[in-house]
Amino acid sequence: MVTSDRKVRKLMEEYQKTGEKGKAALRADMDPKTARKYLRAGKMPSGMRIEHTWRTRKDPFVEHWGEIRKMLEQAPELTGKTLFEWLCERYPGVYREGQIRTLQRRLRRWLALEGPDQEVFFPQEHKPGVRMETDFTSMVDLGITICGEPFPHLLCHNTLAYSNWEWATPCQSESMLALKQGFQAALIRLGRIPGQHWTDHSTAATHSIGGEGEGQRGFNQAYLNMMDHFKIEPRTIQVEEPHENGDVESAHGVLKRRINQQLLLRGHRDFGSIEEYVRFLEVVLEKANDRRRERVCEELAAMRLLDVRLLPEYYEVESRVTAWSTIQVVRNTYSVPSRLSGHKVTARVYEDRVEVYLHDIRQLSMPRLLGERNYSINYRHVIGSLVRKPGAFRHYKYHTDMFPTDIFRWAYDALCEACSEKLADREYLRILNHAALTMETAVETALGDLKARGQVPRWEQVLERVPAPRLELPVMKPLKVNLAEYDHLIDRKAVGA
Repeated sequence: MVTSDRKVRKLMEEYQKTGEKGKAALRADMDPKTARKYLRAGKMPSGMRIEHTWRTRKDPFVEHWGEIRKMLEQAPELTGKTLFEWLCERYPGVYREGQIRTLQRRLRRWLALEGPDQEVFFPQEHKPGVRMETDFTSMVDLGITICGEPFPHLLCHNTLAYSNWEWATPCQSESMLALKQGFQAALIRLGRIPGQHWTDHSTAATHSIGGEGEGQRGFNQAYLNMMDHFKIEPRTIQVEEPHENGDVESAHGVLKRRINQQLLLRGHRDFGSIEEYVRFLEVVLEKANDRRRERVCEELAAMRLLDVRLLPEYYEVESRVTAWSTIQVVRNTYSVPSRLSGHKVTARVYEDRVEVYLHDIRQLSMPRLLGERNYSINYRHVIGSLVRKPGAFRHYKYHTDMFPTDIFRWAYDALCEACSEKLADREYLRILNHAALTMETAVETALGDLKARGQVPRWEQVLERVPAPRLELPVMKPLKVNLAEYDHLIDRKAVGA
């Protein structure tokens, strides 16, 4: 049994009190022979331990260590697992799976004693109110859903380097619009402006042309304009050196762990709307920032007041509505109401949506498409014309967008099997037009009922289940005028009453 330093300290204490070795050993719960050994030596067990320099078993890699060492000298980044697999292939039957841990320990020892110098990271001393860092982080791993549907998104995460105050806003991509929205949201919360803004080399702030030096990129003009508007010094890290933005990088993991813990307390990860999720996120951030209040106050005292107007979180694109009732916005296609055909409209492109204006009057809003050459066609915008021209439906370029749900796709396929092509197209377009004029969910329920009964979904059957709304004029009572009420409008003094 190994004797601990704690017992020997107790032994020494009791011996100083009594001067009797036997009594001191008893009170220290120690064998008298062991007690005499430590009293004679005057040392703790940790100071008497003999360094273990010999091997208790044969080194299984001693025969081929020269080859391994030569490979490590050429490529020190080789891992123990890779080298072990190489040895097993080169010398089959010599090594077994359980020996990989031995090789990994041997490699760590070699790297520490004979390996190349490692990169050194230098802790930085931050001053209050100077440095704000911004970076994007993915939230997919947390499994957040909106109304049961997956909600893949990023967070635009901002932190102050001195106090670790942080703010984050959900976004779809690492775009300039997302950066502007997230950065301005942080400024609004602070009510102050930091001296410097640091980013990594995301395309939101930088591009590959016009770098200021080796290992750096130049800033985008839109980003420089935003920094100039708030009178902030823009700064960026070197390419492939994320540790230089270390405060916000390390804050990503802390924030996501905090959000995950709150989701576990909540009991589920589903939210009724994006607004509900945003409010949940804000509460988590506010609680975290409350613990940093003292250092945040130092930051606020050192920063300038936010006394300039905020920049619009969108940019405008003009587009003429084609005869197909579509517009092109940032190389993507969107449908609009056919009444706008031929008009030049203005599209305001936000980070998450596109709003269409005609003569400064908003006509519609739709989710923004990411990437290029994608399209979003709303059947309600074109169904009126398709009903009048059913022959254009079968080979319509955006044919697949004319099926809002799977049950509508089933209805069309069932009609194609039971009727001729022309009749199937005409019947389905009438059903789809009825969904646009009434309620899509009501028509969907009717189609589901017909499918359950094994019936072909004809137009008349859908109309029986979902009747067209009747427009009735309201019945109004005749207007009765009481002339005596006008007497209250007369100034009696003016007429000498």
